Amino acid sequence: MENWTEEIKPTTSLLDLKLKEVWRYRDLLVLFVKRDFIAKYKQTIMGPLWHFIQPILSTMISVLLFNVVAKISTNGYNPVLFQMSGIILWNYFSTSLVACSSVFTSNASIFGKVYFPRLVMPLSIILSTIIQFLIQFILLVLVMSYYSFKGYPLTINVYWILIPLYIFIMAGIGLGAGIIISSLTTKYRDLAILLTFGVQLLMYASAVNYPLSVLENNNVQLYAILKWNPLAAVIDGFRNILLGGHVQLHELVYPFVFMLLVLLIGTLYFNKVERSFMDTV
Repeated sequence: MENWTEEIKPTTSLLDLKLKEVWRYRDLLVLFVKRDFIAKYKQTIMGPLWHFIQPILSTMISVLLFNVVAKISTNGYNPVLFQMSGIILWNYFSTSLVACSSVFTSNASIFGKVYFPRLVMPLSIILSTIIQFLIQFILLVLVMSYYSFKGYPLTINVYWILIPLYIFIMAGIGLGAGIIISSLTTKYRDLAILLTFGVQLLMYASAVNYPLSVLENNNVQLYAILKWNPLAAVIDGFRNILLGGHVQLHELVYPFVFMLLVLLIGTLYFNKVERSFMDTV
């Protein structure tokens, strides 16, 4: 009788998430993170400089459209800092969501040949995109330092220690929603097309380019709808921390609970689909 050291078989329970296996394959996770980061700009002329160019161009366009043409208030914040702070956090979420949403379809060839815990792949995406976020955050700090040198009042306060929490919530929502969509697209490919439009519409509903207080004071009905968007509260709070605005920690309770719920549903559904997705991809 042969003695096997490893037995690979489909999970028998939705709750069998094999998180210990994910930890055992942490070296593979690191390799995927390096691969994602390097491959993204490997054959581009500008290379990693696009991490700086993209938020700069997006900020310039947003300032022109929302603050110069539409004259939307920034609650006294510098328009450049206001727009850039919202854009870099949104970029992290949207990039994570879109990349995670194609995990099954984009990596079917790898999944069909090599065994490893499938959750390693979306987790590597979340970690590789956080490198992009950190690069863009450094850019934001440099721009903030420039305006501070020019006399614009900026202060680093104790609330800055909460910045990782805001990033964690955005990462969790992006991961959870991404793997839900990825699991659904194994059967319904139309979702990948709809996601492109959905992300763009969601951006306008997430207070990326305007403060929530503008709606609260001028359009109560719309504010009553958008306040249920957890991303809006996170982006608005993140921006207030950076720019010295009023921070209300209780507003993080709903986004945090929402993140946990989306992660739970996403992980369970991902676990269910991975057992048979090769038959439909």
